Amino acid sequence: ILTVSSTSCIRSKILSSYDMIMIFLSLSRLFLQSWLMLDLFLSLFCEASYYQENLFVIFKTVFMFLSYFSLWFAAWLSVFYCIKVASFTQSIFIWLKQRISSLMPWMLIASSLFSFATSLPFAWDVYNVQDNVPAPLTMTNSSERRVTMKDKVFLLILLCNTGIALPLILLGFSSVLLIRSLSIHTRQMKNNATGFQDPSLEAHIGAIKSVFSFLIFDVTYFISLVLILSNIFLPFSIGEIICVVVMVACPAGHSMVLIWSNPKFQEVPARILHHTNCHVR
Repeated sequence: ILTVSSTSCIRSKILSSYDMIMIFLSLSRLFLQSWLMLDLFLSLFCEASYYQENLFVIFKTVFMFLSYFSLWFAAWLSVFYCIKVASFTQSIFIWLKQRISSLMPWMLIASSLFSFATSLPFAWDVYNVQDNVPAPLTMTNSSERRVTMKDKVFLLILLCNTGIALPLILLGFSSVLLIRSLSIHTRQMKNNATGFQDPSLEAHIGAIKSVFSFLIFDVTYFISLVLILSNIFLPFSIGEIICVVVMVACPAGHSMVLIWSNPKFQEVPARILHHTNCHVR
């Protein structure tokens, strides 16, 4: 996706809104996947160094920023599809359709700043839910410590929801609107069908499946992220491993659907496969 979008910009010498979203989305997913792999590697093989206070906080803060960053760009892609493809006649929708290209760079900059602002509090040691203090000697101290831990867990989940809520609402709302518009149009095309296979009808059905897949992937990633942050699983337990695997798989799955649903993105893998087969022969 990154290669095709970048090549398209270089050839045309124009950075379109669609290519801009795709470049930033693919970069954010690439960095997120790489960071997740590095985080997992260090937690498994360099456990003593990894759980040092400063290093642990830095890793988790960067991870939260990349998660927010990636989700925002996925949300803007869904909004872009909705505005460009959906056929609503409301004045606000027509206004956005005419100005989306000029608004998109500012939207991407604003969402990047919002991602940075909402991930920055994680650097204030909110991850350190279990404070490294000696065991309490009295019931009063024990109760106070439990309250402090609950407050930190609540703060952690609140911060996470603050960073994710807006892009997730945008993603869900635009996806539902787009699916509704495409479904209405698809029903109309089916009613007017002559019995032959209509490429436009197939394209609309494929678009509905793609948008629905995007929504499922991003909601699943959000649920896994909240479960990881809430510390309800023991380290390296089955539940934690499943959440980590899901968090790694969802961005990859999102990218695979993008490649599968766009013929332009299918050309590069097809060429690579063709050259590989030629060399093998």
